[in-house]
Amino acid sequence: MNTKHRDGEAGPIPFRCSRFFCVGSKWYFTTREGFDSGPFASRDRAEIGLKRFLHVIKLMPDDVAFH
Repeated sequence: MNTKHRDGEAGPIPFRCSRFFCVGSKWYFTTREGFDSGPFASRDRAEIGLKRFLHVIKLMPDDVAFH
């Protein structure tokens, strides 16, 4: 668990945990919105998948909401 503020944060430090988890031998990542993505063959592949996901999210218009 991270016990430090991130850049630009103030106030109490929220609970944080890893975005990555393993089921059997397959790896997944989860988002704050509750979306789980996978399976990936390794944690490294899951990390690449998350980077790609975040890149796509940044390209989306600001008015797009996640449900």
